[in-house]
Amino acid sequence: MIALIQRVSEARVVVDGEITGEIGPGLLVLLGVERDDDPVKADKLAHRVAGYRVFSDGEGKMNLNVQQVQGKVLVVSQFTLAADTRKGMRASFAERNADPVRAEALYEHFIGQVAQKGIPVASGRFAADMQVSLVNDGPVTFWLQV
Repeated sequence: MIALIQRVSEARVVVDGEITGEIGPGLLVLLGVERDDDPVKADKLAHRVAGYRVFSDGEGKMNLNVQQVQGKVLVVSQFTLAADTRKGMRASFAERNADPVRAEALYEHFIGQVAQKGIPVASGRFAADMQVSLVNDGPVTFWLQV
């Protein structure tokens, strides 16, 4: 399971002209679900995302997590994160991606785990054509994988 996290001052996702998720300061999480992922991996990744220290403390060091700054999380499914890009000029999705039914269940499970930690969570719509806009704060972007 892969999470590309970006520290944002704001972010939103739109599907068919409708805002499905919107946050102010916090984290935008682009979530990729791989073939061998399971709820245990989703739990571990949710724990890492919630606790990852990407926000500045009083001295300007990245020592605070999203909970400590009372931020929010916007989760967007991103199957292209699990693509195989090692060869050629076109990504392959067959080998590494989880099947859509399983991927959606793990996506929803991940969102639930983040919310259980007391963090306000918004989301996109799984497998939809989404328009994501954000203001990356920093920019600060990290690739987390379990």
